[in-house]
Amino acid sequence: MEKLIDRRYAVGVDLGGTFVKFALVADDGDVLYSNKLKIGSACKRDDILKTLHDSIRLVLNEAERLGVCVSGIGIGSPGIVCDGVVMGGADNLDGWENVPLQTIFSEAFDLPVFVDNDANVVGLAEVSFGAAKGCTDVVFITVGTGIGGAIVVNGDLYGGFKNRGGELGHIAVVHEGAECNCGGRGCLEVYASTTALIQRYCSCSGRPAEEVDGQYVVQKYLEREEIAVQCLEEHTNYLGHGIAAFVNIFAPQKIVIGGGISEAGQFYIDLISKSTFRYAMKDCAVNTEVVGAVLGNQAGSLGAASLVFHSKNVKLKKVS
Repeated sequence: MEKLIDRRYAVGVDLGGTFVKFALVADDGDVLYSNKLKIGSACKRDDILKTLHDSIRLVLNEAERLGVCVSGIGIGSPGIVCDGVVMGGADNLDGWENVPLQTIFSEAFDLPVFVDNDANVVGLAEVSFGAAKGCTDVVFITVGTGIGGAIVVNGDLYGGFKNRGGELGHIAVVHEGAECNCGGRGCLEVYASTTALIQRYCSCSGRPAEEVDGQYVVQKYLEREEIAVQCLEEHTNYLGHGIAAFVNIFAPQKIVIGGGISEAGQFYIDLISKSTFRYAMKDCAVNTEVVGAVLGNQAGSLGAASLVFHSKNVKLKKVS
């Protein structure tokens, strides 16, 4: 006699520059199994594809052992993703362009496959299971080497026409400002990334860059070192300036701040929040709250699995 499973399950795969992280995830966010495989620094396209294949196979084997049916596979990848194909833009992965991930793995495993940008899936995870659970309109910002993020509108990821938009780190905050790696000038990423914070601190303090990371600057800030206070407040001011533009456009319920430096403490989120509301239109920001991300290292796998759960084409599976 058949019975309907009361939960759906998906494979969530998070492709990074060093590791592939993967998990078996239930639609309530419960992680039944997780692991990771290392990607060698000299890995080529075929090596990465093999590692992805091995990762998915490990999860499916575990699902079979547990006796659960998998509804689909979600993959988060660096780069610009359109219709299941990584078009390019993944600078840390050699040859990672024009890669039809959806076709490759749907044919390999005979399951629905969904692919999106890695920052998008992390943002989706926070909406599905984390700091913005229950919200329909959210902007997620990740602050690190660069600045990335995701936009969720009416419960769905928004990337513009053919998913080519959503580059939150590349709005201009300084007219004719410093050059950015994207080819533009004055981008938010140039002024508000953790990289920019470190560069600014080293320039002001004279300390060698190899001795400084984001955590170091935060610690000096907490010790009330004058230069660190100046640099961190400048950093959060730029962030707030950029985020205010997103508030004015999207009027989100929550702005979620992720990335390693977001774990500095609530004071860091409060500084960004204060700056954001200083620049945002009051009527646009009336329902907006700035919060820190909560899912940590599993966010990528959880978000990738969420691509399956959010799809309107995946049905609940039955088992005997």
